[in-house]
Amino acid sequence: MSTGTGADSAPAPDNFDKTQGSPAGPGKPRGTAGTGRPAELRESAEPGEAGAPDTPVEPREGREAHKSREPRENREPRESRENREPRERHEGHEPRRPGMFSSLSIRNYRLFFTGQVVSNIGTWMQRIAQDWLVLSLTGSSAAVGITTALQFLPMLLFGLYGGVLVDRLPKRQILFVTQSVMGLTGVALAILTLSGHVEVWHVYLTAFVLGLATVVDNPARQTFVSEMVGPDQLRNAVSLNSANFQTARLVGPAVAGVLITAVGSGYAFLLNGLSFIAPLVGLVLMRSSELHEGRRTQRGKGQLREGLRYVAGRPELIWPIVLVGFIGTFGFNFPVWLSAYADDVFHAGAGTYSMFNILMAAGSLAGALLAARRSSTRLRLLVGAALAFGVLEVVASVTPSLWAFAALLVPIGMFGLTTNVTANQSVQLAAEPEMRGRVMSLYMMVFTGGTPIGAPLLGWITDTYGARIGFAAGGAIAALAAAGVGLVLARIGGLRVQLGWNHGHPQVRFVPREQLAAAA
Repeated sequence: MSTGTGADSAPAPDNFDKTQGSPAGPGKPRGTAGTGRPAELRESAEPGEAGAPDTPVEPREGREAHKSREPRENREPRESRENREPRERHEGHEPRRPGMFSSLSIRNYRLFFTGQVVSNIGTWMQRIAQDWLVLSLTGSSAAVGITTALQFLPMLLFGLYGGVLVDRLPKRQILFVTQSVMGLTGVALAILTLSGHVEVWHVYLTAFVLGLATVVDNPARQTFVSEMVGPDQLRNAVSLNSANFQTARLVGPAVAGVLITAVGSGYAFLLNGLSFIAPLVGLVLMRSSELHEGRRTQRGKGQLREGLRYVAGRPELIWPIVLVGFIGTFGFNFPVWLSAYADDVFHAGAGTYSMFNILMAAGSLAGALLAARRSSTRLRLLVGAALAFGVLEVVASVTPSLWAFAALLVPIGMFGLTTNVTANQSVQLAAEPEMRGRVMSLYMMVFTGGTPIGAPLLGWITDTYGARIGFAAGGAIAALAAAGVGLVLARIGGLRVQLGWNHGHPQVRFVPREQLAAAA
């Protein structure tokens, strides 16, 4: 199987710089060759120098790889596209920021985005109704954790195989099948609930089936974005996808809270099932001629192992994946914690649980929109956001007031989303196009596949020692993981921490070891 130019020939330290250097064609190293340091962590680089901290991340396939497939009306003049950013770097200026919604100018992505808005609202309605239904049937936070675990267990078991299929098959057709299956699970759960025959094992089963569809749906959706928008708009589209999801997270819980209180959980499940009609229509209406389809991988032996070797040899891929693995496994168990806080700590009902989810979604939406405006992706932002996310969870866990706890959910949502989006962008932009399905399946397997481990464990801690201890434990592990990955990246990059003052305020910077030695 072809892994793309330079996929296995260059050593890991040089490949680390390929995510952050100045634009280069496929197979040409970026950044300062041979330094072995992450370009985004090098503070000493001058503006315009390859590897400067503010240099934007460029996709691995480069701009020219897809130029011939762009619709004529979307192409910039040759001088503008090829010379503008190098000239701006030479003059010491940061490249022009993209518009916050620039990728929505592409018709295929507009159809996809609109369909996902509708289905994501339905998905969040079902999540809230499902958690509350299980809690009502069992009275156990651990049972809620088991439901969440079953939904993500298939990703842990089969996630990498899903990535292999995505690299082989047309992504648009894959999504049509997976979105249909996910809609049918909502309809099935609605029929059971509205008929009065629902039992907790029915919820467990539908959650597991939904997880099986997600094994292929997640990497297909992630990688299909690049086929719709091309490399120039990939970063913006990834951020808007997250904004889309978080907007639905604002609306879905609110609607679910009203429906559960007024008529019960069954209608929330029904509306979720019907909501998948929107993305299916969007997929049918897309224009195949405007897709930036990459080369599909032919069937062959050893493709799964090849994907693992590819990731393991590249620090710019492996360390963001390790960090989101810890964050996803231990820091994102909000169905367990928030339902327990609403029911056991503050003695409120489904309305308060929905409010908690809405406030967290508001912070997440703010984080996604800020990410859409960024013109570069840096690993130090990923580490800093993850560290703040974990620390804020610990602080929220000991907050005695309901309203103070609710207010802290906003920045928790913002930093959690920033962590997720930054890691997603870094990994997608660093991966070769023909390896992207396997890379993103590993990313999603680690991020969501750890939930079957974390959710029951944190659910047991929450049931045994209380919601505050469970929440604090998850936040502490997330913060420690962020600090550990930050130290590893600093060591790989040959950096040391420098403490100082800037305009009367303390400042922490990462600088090369040789710079500290010269200053001493």
